[in-house]
Amino acid sequence: MSTVAPETIRTRRLALRRWRPADRAPFAALNADPEVMAHFPNRLDRAASDAFADKIEAGFEANGFGLWALERLDTAEFIGFTGLSVPKFSAHFTPAVEVGWRLCRAAWGQGFATEAGRQALAVGFENYRLAEIVSFTATGNAASRAVMRRLGMAEDPDGGFDHPSIPAGHPLRRHVLYRISRGEWQETTQSGQDRR
Repeated sequence: MSTVAPETIRTRRLALRRWRPADRAPFAALNADPEVMAHFPNRLDRAASDAFADKIEAGFEANGFGLWALERLDTAEFIGFTGLSVPKFSAHFTPAVEVGWRLCRAAWGQGFATEAGRQALAVGFENYRLAEIVSFTATGNAASRAVMRRLGMAEDPDGGFDHPSIPAGHPLRRHVLYRISRGEWQETTQSGQDRR
C-alpha cells in the first residue's frame, strides 16, 4: 500500500485536494458564519481563518495527510474541508487521528460530508494503515453525530470528555467521542454499507 496520500482524491461528486490561495476568502466567510460555527466557541475573523489555513498546511507537511479543501466537481466551488488531523490537546484517547469536516451552509444536507468522510477514512486505513480513527464534537451537535454514525463510527459510551481548549462552564465544553477501527471499517466496507 502507498504511504502517501495523493495531492487530489476524487469521489463521485467531490475533489479532496490541497489548498489554494483562492480558497482563503470563502473559507473566511464560512468561519464567520454563525450557523456554521454554532458548535464552536468562537467565530473566526479573516486573520484567524488564515492562521487556521496555515495550520492545516503545516499538518500536511508534518503528517502527509490533513484536512483537504473540498471542491464540488460539477461547479468547481470550494465548500469547506474534510479530512484527517492529529489533535494537539491531551485527553484520555490521545494521541489519535481524527476525521473531521466543516462545510458552508449551501453544502449542507446533500451528503457531502459523509461522501468525503468515507474517502478520508479510506486514506487513513489504506494508505497510512492506521489502527483506529476517532471523531468528536460538542454533545449537542446532532448533525455531525449523524455523519459519524453514517461513517460506521460508534459512540464510545465511556469516551465523553471536557474539551481542554474550552473554558469550564461553557455550554460547548462537554464532547462526545466516536471511534472506528480498521477492522470495523473493513467489515463496513465489505458488507456494502459504504455506499457513495
